Amino acid sequence: MAKKVFLDFEQPLAELESKIEELRYVQSESAVDISQEIEQLSKKSLQLTKDLYTHLTPWQVTKIARHSERPYTLDYVREILAILSSCTATATLPTTRASSAGWRASTASPAWCWASKKGATPKSARCATLA
Repeated sequence: MAKKVFLDFEQPLAELESKIEELRYVQSESAVDISQEIEQLSKKSLQLTKDLYTHLTPWQVTKIARHSERPYTLDYVREILAILSSCTATATLPTTRASSAGWRASTASPAWCWASKKGATPKSARCATLA
């Protein structure tokens, strides 16, 4: 599993998640059953997450919006078109460096989508396609 990047205000959550992962590793490597403790810490992690994100400052919201691992428009578009119909043809229409368009044909649920491209890096923005 890839290491999650936590923001500065999420450090208590990062420490708790680290502890949970450590306990999961210990449980998998030994015969000791600590699943109850892991479950309690997981519930505590969920509650801490709710508490952290309920009272965000405007600057924290900005940091989340600029997070390096946030999904981009084309990530959502790929998922939406995949959900609409997994067994139909997809076509990618002409694209520019700034936009991408595509459609999915289906008798039950045809879909067309146009999206603005903003990649994580200039290279990924240029290379992003809707396929």
